[in-house]
Amino acid sequence: MWQRGIQAVALGAVLVAALAGCGSETAGTAGTVGTAGTAGATGTAGTATAAGTAWTRAAPMRIDGVSTADGGRSLVVDADVPDGAGPCVRDLSGRVDAVENGTVYVAVTFESPSQDRDSGCTGTRRVQAKVTMDEPLGSRTVMVNSRDVYTPDGATPPALRPCGENGCDPTPPRCTSSSYRQAVDDTDIPAHTSWDERGCDDTWLVLDLSTRMGPACGDPGDGCPSSAISQRWFYRAEPAGWRPVTMNRDAGCAGVHRTLPELPDRLCASLPRLDRD
Repeated sequence: MWQRGIQAVALGAVLVAALAGCGSETAGTAGTVGTAGTAGATGTAGTATAAGTAWTRAAPMRIDGVSTADGGRSLVVDADVPDGAGPCVRDLSGRVDAVENGTVYVAVTFESPSQDRDSGCTGTRRVQAKVTMDEPLGSRTVMVNSRDVYTPDGATPPALRPCGENGCDPTPPRCTSSSYRQAVDDTDIPAHTSWDERGCDDTWLVLDLSTRMGPACGDPGDGCPSSAISQRWFYRAEPAGWRPVTMNRDAGCAGVHRTLPELPDRLCASLPRLDRD
Protein backbone atom coordinates (compact mmCIF):
# COMPACT_ATOMS: atom_id res chain seq x y z
CA MET A 1 0.00 0.00 0.00
CA TRP A 2 2.74 2.44 0.88
CA GLN A 3 4.54 1.82 -2.41
CA ARG A 4 1.39 2.98 -4.18
CA GLY A 5 1.09 5.81 -1.68
CA ILE A 6 4.57 7.08 -2.59
CA GLN A 7 3.68 6.98 -6.28
CA ALA A 8 0.43 8.78 -5.53
CA VAL A 9 2.20 11.57 -3.68
CA ALA A 10 4.39 12.11 -6.75
CA LEU A 11 1.21 12.65 -8.75
CA GLY A 12 -0.25 15.01 -6.12
CA ALA A 13 1.46 18.06 -7.63
CA VAL A 14 -0.66 17.76 -10.77
CA LEU A 15 -3.86 16.83 -8.96
CA VAL A 16 -5.65 20.15 -9.45
CA ALA A 17 -4.91 20.24 -13.17
CA ALA A 18 -5.87 16.60 -13.62
CA LEU A 19 -9.15 17.16 -11.80
CA ALA A 20 -10.13 20.03 -14.07
CA GLY A 21 -11.92 17.59 -16.36
CA CYS A 22 -13.54 15.49 -13.68
CA GLY A 23 -17.03 16.91 -14.22
CA SER A 24 -19.50 16.49 -11.43
CA GLU A 25 -19.46 12.71 -10.96
CA THR A 26 -19.84 11.82 -7.31
CA ALA A 27 -19.95 8.66 -5.26
CA GLY A 28 -23.38 8.32 -3.77
CA THR A 29 -24.66 11.43 -2.03
CA ALA A 30 -21.58 13.63 -1.86
CA GLY A 31 -21.89 16.70 0.36
CA THR A 32 -22.52 19.99 -1.40
CA VAL A 33 -21.87 23.47 -0.06
CA GLY A 34 -25.14 24.95 1.14
CA THR A 35 -26.84 21.61 1.87
CA ALA A 36 -27.58 19.89 5.15
CA GLY A 37 -24.57 18.04 6.47
CA THR A 38 -22.02 20.53 5.16
CA ALA A 39 -20.23 22.31 7.99
CA GLY A 40 -20.11 26.09 7.81
CA ALA A 41 -22.36 26.42 4.77
CA THR A 42 -24.63 29.47 4.70
CA GLY A 43 -26.20 29.21 1.27
CA THR A 44 -25.90 27.82 -2.23
CA ALA A 45 -22.65 29.01 -3.74
CA GLY A 46 -21.79 29.55 -7.37
CA THR A 47 -25.09 30.79 -8.78
CA ALA A 48 -23.59 34.09 -9.96
CA THR A 49 -20.15 35.63 -10.27
CA ALA A 50 -18.62 38.79 -11.64
CA ALA A 51 -18.31 38.91 -15.42
CA GLY A 52 -15.21 37.16 -16.64
CA THR A 53 -14.55 35.20 -13.46
CA ALA A 54 -13.58 31.61 -14.28
CA TRP A 55 -14.62 28.72 -12.07
CA THR A 56 -12.03 25.95 -12.00
CA ARG A 57 -12.07 22.53 -10.36
CA ALA A 58 -9.63 22.18 -7.49
CA ALA A 59 -8.80 20.06 -4.47
CA PRO A 60 -9.12 21.25 -0.83
CA MET A 61 -6.17 23.11 0.63
CA ARG A 62 -6.16 20.83 3.64
CA ILE A 63 -7.87 17.64 4.84
CA ASP A 64 -8.73 18.01 8.52
CA GLY A 65 -10.18 14.58 9.29
CA VAL A 66 -12.06 11.54 8.04
CA SER A 67 -14.80 9.63 9.83
CA THR A 68 -17.27 6.89 8.97
CA ALA A 69 -21.07 7.13 8.82
CA ASP A 70 -24.06 5.01 7.83
CA GLY A 71 -22.73 1.89 9.50
CA GLY A 72 -19.32 2.26 7.87
CA ARG A 73 -20.70 2.51 4.32
CA SER A 74 -19.93 6.23 4.01
CA LEU A 75 -16.94 8.46 4.69
CA VAL A 76 -17.24 12.07 5.87
CA VAL A 77 -14.19 14.12 4.87
CA ASP A 78 -13.54 17.42 6.68
CA ALA A 79 -11.73 19.84 4.41
CA ASP A 80 -10.64 23.50 4.22
CA VAL A 81 -11.84 25.39 1.13
CA PRO A 82 -11.68 29.05 -0.03
CA ASP A 83 -14.08 31.57 1.47
CA GLY A 84 -14.91 35.22 0.95
CA ALA A 85 -17.64 37.82 0.69
CA GLY A 86 -19.06 36.34 -2.51
CA PRO A 87 -19.61 32.79 -3.81
CA CYS A 88 -16.34 30.88 -3.51
CA VAL A 89 -17.25 27.17 -3.69
CA ARG A 90 -19.76 25.12 -5.63
CA ASP A 91 -20.19 21.47 -6.61
CA LEU A 92 -18.26 20.09 -3.63
CA SER A 93 -18.07 16.36 -4.29
CA GLY A 94 -16.34 13.21 -3.15
CA ARG A 95 -16.01 9.86 -4.85
CA VAL A 96 -14.19 6.55 -4.61
CA ASP A 97 -11.54 6.31 -7.33
CA ALA A 98 -10.35 2.79 -6.56
CA VAL A 99 -10.21 0.09 -3.91
CA GLU A 100 -6.91 -1.79 -4.02
CA ASN A 101 -4.59 -3.60 -1.65
CA GLY A 102 -6.61 -2.79 1.44
CA THR A 103 -6.92 0.92 0.67
CA VAL A 104 -9.89 3.03 -0.46
CA TYR A 105 -8.66 5.83 -2.73
CA VAL A 106 -10.92 8.90 -2.47
CA ALA A 107 -11.01 12.15 -4.45
CA VAL A 108 -12.58 15.30 -2.97
CA THR A 109 -12.95 18.28 -5.30
CA PHE A 110 -14.95 21.47 -5.83
CA GLU A 111 -15.25 24.40 -8.23
CA SER A 112 -13.97 27.84 -7.20
CA PRO A 113 -12.95 31.20 -8.69
CA SER A 114 -10.29 31.55 -6.00
CA GLN A 115 -7.42 31.54 -8.49
CA ASP A 116 -8.68 34.95 -9.64
CA ARG A 117 -7.42 37.57 -7.16
CA ASP A 118 -10.46 39.75 -7.85
CA SER A 119 -12.81 37.01 -6.64
CA GLY A 120 -12.22 37.96 -2.99
CA CYS A 121 -11.91 34.30 -2.01
CA THR A 122 -8.91 34.85 0.23
CA GLY A 123 -10.19 33.23 3.43
CA THR A 124 -10.88 29.61 4.34
CA ARG A 125 -13.67 27.65 5.96
CA ARG A 126 -14.39 24.06 6.95
CA VAL A 127 -16.79 21.95 4.89
CA GLN A 128 -17.68 18.27 4.74
CA ALA A 129 -17.84 15.99 1.71
CA LYS A 130 -19.70 12.70 2.04
CA VAL A 131 -18.51 9.70 0.06
CA THR A 132 -20.69 6.59 -0.22
CA MET A 133 -18.99 3.22 -0.67
CA ASP A 134 -20.31 -0.06 -2.03
CA GLU A 135 -19.53 -1.86 1.23
CA PRO A 136 -18.45 -0.98 4.79
CA LEU A 137 -14.89 0.29 5.20
CA GLY A 138 -13.95 -2.43 7.69
CA SER A 139 -10.22 -2.47 8.42
CA ARG A 140 -9.12 -0.78 5.20
CA THR A 141 -7.20 2.49 5.12
CA VAL A 142 -8.36 5.60 3.27
CA MET A 143 -6.18 7.82 1.07
CA VAL A 144 -7.66 11.22 0.19
CA ASN A 145 -6.48 13.09 -2.91
CA SER A 146 -3.33 10.98 -3.28
CA ARG A 147 -1.89 12.53 -0.13
CA ASP A 148 -3.60 12.14 3.26
CA VAL A 149 -3.94 8.64 4.71
CA TYR A 150 -6.29 7.58 7.52
CA THR A 151 -6.86 4.24 9.22
CA PRO A 152 -9.49 2.76 11.56
CA ASP A 153 -6.74 0.85 13.37
CA GLY A 154 -6.19 2.36 16.81
CA ALA A 155 -8.83 5.04 16.18
CA THR A 156 -11.87 5.99 18.27
CA PRO A 157 -14.96 5.46 16.06
CA PRO A 158 -16.42 7.04 14.08
CA ALA A 159 -13.21 9.04 13.51
CA LEU A 160 -10.32 7.50 11.62
CA ARG A 161 -6.73 8.00 12.77
CA PRO A 162 -4.39 10.05 10.55
CA CYS A 163 -1.23 8.24 9.54
CA GLY A 164 2.15 9.90 9.88
CA GLU A 165 5.30 10.05 7.81
CA ASN A 166 6.30 6.62 9.09
CA GLY A 167 3.07 4.96 8.00
CA CYS A 168 -0.09 3.85 9.75
CA ASP A 169 1.35 1.41 12.24
CA PRO A 170 1.19 2.89 15.76
CA THR A 171 4.57 3.50 17.35
CA PRO A 172 5.02 0.97 20.19
CA PRO A 173 5.57 2.75 23.51
CA ARG A 174 9.23 2.04 24.22
CA CYS A 175 12.04 3.84 26.01
CA THR A 176 13.67 4.97 22.77
CA SER A 177 14.26 8.31 21.09
CA SER A 178 11.81 7.57 18.24
CA SER A 179 9.13 6.62 20.76
CA TYR A 180 9.77 9.84 22.70
CA ARG A 181 9.31 11.79 19.47
CA GLN A 182 5.90 10.14 19.02
CA ALA A 183 4.97 11.20 22.56
CA VAL A 184 5.99 14.81 21.93
CA ASP A 185 4.15 14.90 18.59
CA ASP A 186 0.96 13.72 20.32
CA THR A 187 1.18 16.42 23.02
CA ASP A 188 -0.61 19.74 22.60
CA ILE A 189 2.49 21.91 22.49
CA PRO A 190 4.15 24.15 19.85
CA ALA A 191 6.26 22.66 17.09
CA HIS A 192 10.04 22.53 17.41
CA THR A 193 9.89 21.51 21.06
CA SER A 194 12.87 19.63 22.51
CA TRP A 195 12.74 17.09 25.30
CA ASP A 196 14.75 15.53 28.12
CA GLU A 197 13.79 12.08 29.40
CA ARG A 198 13.36 12.05 33.21
CA GLY A 199 12.16 8.48 33.64
CA CYS A 200 10.76 5.59 31.63
CA ASP A 201 9.58 2.00 32.05
CA ASP A 202 7.13 -0.34 30.32
CA THR A 203 4.12 1.67 31.50
CA TRP A 204 5.19 5.24 32.29
CA LEU A 205 7.25 7.99 30.68
CA VAL A 206 8.32 11.35 32.13
CA LEU A 207 9.59 14.06 29.76
CA ASP A 208 10.68 17.64 30.36
CA LEU A 209 9.67 19.64 27.27
CA SER A 210 11.26 22.97 26.34
CA THR A 211 9.90 25.40 23.74
CA ARG A 212 11.90 28.48 22.75
CA MET A 213 9.59 31.52 22.59
CA GLY A 214 10.42 34.98 21.27
CA PRO A 215 10.51 37.21 18.18
CA ALA A 216 10.94 35.67 14.76
CA CYS A 217 14.57 36.65 14.43
CA GLY A 218 18.01 35.07 14.47
CA ASP A 219 19.98 33.75 17.40
CA PRO A 220 19.11 35.27 20.79
CA GLY A 221 21.07 38.45 21.41
CA ASP A 222 20.79 42.17 21.86
CA GLY A 223 17.46 43.42 20.55
CA CYS A 224 16.13 39.90 20.08
CA PRO A 225 15.22 38.48 23.48
CA SER A 226 13.79 34.99 23.82
CA SER A 227 12.99 32.57 26.59
CA ALA A 228 12.28 28.88 27.00
CA ILE A 229 8.92 27.66 28.24
CA SER A 230 9.42 24.38 30.10
CA GLN A 231 6.79 21.78 30.95
CA ARG A 232 6.96 18.33 32.52
CA TRP A 233 4.59 15.76 31.03
CA PHE A 234 3.69 12.29 32.27
CA TYR A 235 2.64 9.64 29.75
CA ARG A 236 0.97 6.22 29.97
CA ALA A 237 1.70 3.41 27.50
CA GLU A 238 -1.21 2.42 25.25
CA PRO A 239 -1.39 0.24 22.12
CA ALA A 240 -1.23 3.31 19.86
CA GLY A 241 1.82 4.74 21.68
CA TRP A 242 2.53 7.03 24.63
CA ARG A 243 -0.57 8.99 25.68
CA PRO A 244 -0.11 12.27 27.62
CA VAL A 245 -1.93 12.03 30.98
CA THR A 246 -0.97 15.02 33.11
CA MET A 247 1.67 17.65 33.69
CA ASN A 248 3.29 18.95 36.88
CA ARG A 249 6.25 21.21 37.68
CA ASP A 250 6.71 20.24 41.36
CA ALA A 251 9.75 18.49 42.78
CA GLY A 252 9.40 14.87 43.87
CA CYS A 253 6.20 12.83 43.90
CA ALA A 254 3.82 14.79 46.14
CA GLY A 255 2.46 17.07 43.44
CA VAL A 256 2.03 14.55 40.65
CA HIS A 257 0.59 11.91 43.00
CA ARG A 258 -2.41 14.17 43.62
CA THR A 259 -3.52 13.56 40.02
CA LEU A 260 -1.60 10.39 39.19
CA PRO A 261 -1.26 8.32 42.39
CA GLU A 262 -0.37 5.15 40.50
CA LEU A 263 2.89 6.60 39.15
CA PRO A 264 5.80 4.62 40.72
CA ASP A 265 7.91 6.54 43.23
CA ARG A 266 11.08 5.58 41.38
CA LEU A 267 10.01 7.77 38.44
CA CYS A 268 9.29 10.91 40.44
CA ALA A 269 11.22 10.82 43.73
CA SER A 270 14.31 12.55 42.30
CA LEU A 271 12.53 15.03 40.03
CA PRO A 272 13.68 18.63 40.59
CA ARG A 273 11.26 21.53 40.54
CA LEU A 274 10.80 22.78 37.01
CA ASP A 275 11.13 26.56 36.72
CA ARG A 276 10.89 28.89 33.74
CA ASP A 277 14.27 29.27 32.05
